[in-house]
Amino acid sequence: MRTSAILLFICISGLLNSCKKEVNKKISVSDKGIKQQIDYATGFEIVDYGSYKILSVTKAWPDSEVVFNYALLKDEAVLPHGIEVDATIQIPVKNIVVTSTTHLPALELLGVTQTLKGFPNLDYISSKTVRKRIAAGQIKDLGQNESINTESTISLQPDVVISFGVAGENKALNSIQRAGIPVFYNGDWVEKTPLGQAEWIKFFAALYDKEAIADSIFKDIETNYLTLKNRAQNANSSPTVLSGAMFKDVWYLPKGESWAAQLIADANADYLYKDTRGTGSTSLSIEEVLTTAQNADFWIAPNSFENYDELGNTSAAYQQFKAFKERKIYGFASAKGETGGLIYYELASSRPDWVLEDLVAIFHPELELDHKPHFFKALD
Repeated sequence: MRTSAILLFICISGLLNSCKKEVNKKISVSDKGIKQQIDYATGFEIVDYGSYKILSVTKAWPDSEVVFNYALLKDEAVLPHGIEVDATIQIPVKNIVVTSTTHLPALELLGVTQTLKGFPNLDYISSKTVRKRIAAGQIKDLGQNESINTESTISLQPDVVISFGVAGENKALNSIQRAGIPVFYNGDWVEKTPLGQAEWIKFFAALYDKEAIADSIFKDIETNYLTLKNRAQNANSSPTVLSGAMFKDVWYLPKGESWAAQLIADANADYLYKDTRGTGSTSLSIEEVLTTAQNADFWIAPNSFENYDELGNTSAAYQQFKAFKERKIYGFASAKGETGGLIYYELASSRPDWVLEDLVAIFHPELELDHKPHFFKALD
């Protein structure tokens, strides 16, 4: 997971970024460029000019007005004169470093995990495929996201480092760039819609010249998602839903414009905080939550709690909720990888169809989905 993630559905905040204050360099426009079809994601664009591609990240972090332009050169091609970009790499990529577990599913789906050479804090990784490579000593631990080991990263000489970002200076990344290693910013976590996040597989596919494979993979995910959404509309009810829990006496839950809220809506349920503005998380007092959501039919993602005893013993206030009394609380904390990483944080943004399938099955048992939970399970 991104190591700063604390609560489910809180918009993950990366601590690993640098910010550009200058206006980005302009790219020449060519009639020969073919723009790749991007249907849901709003944070990147890809234009193919034959011997090279331009990958543009337009939303590396919330409210960013900086556009990062990256040149991807095919077959040892040279970037045409007059085109200025932020970084240039040769593709297909042979060696890569990524910095969030949410990047790993794309590599696995594309069949390129053998190119992964380093990652900050290997214990967070749950992918069985990647863990086999870790056990074989083929992936180097690069420390923590907040203080990635620059010497270790530079020693790997990766073709590119994929970071995620918020506005702010990061000395470690600056050092990596000064050593001649390109750093690309990935803004998948900024997307507002579940399918928008999943479509960032096309960002990674461009690095490996595997766009056709990514298109096929994403089309399957999209079809599954929309089929489930349509099926949920046939349910005979739209139950009310609460999410989140308290951390140090403050209740955090997803805002109404977040991808998490969209998933609940697409599962044909009534998220009680759907009218809150924004895409991150909002913080409330327990009194405010009780006033609004004490009688919610379902409560999902109560942080890391896995059973009712632990939840009830942490705060007597939790026991006042209808969902607690009726045992209708569902969480993802019990789905862990080999070293304790939460699978949800790694995989959910790439497989929103699996998240939606869990939620539809929970909220609408009358639909009788032939379903085995992927992430969400009833608390013990």
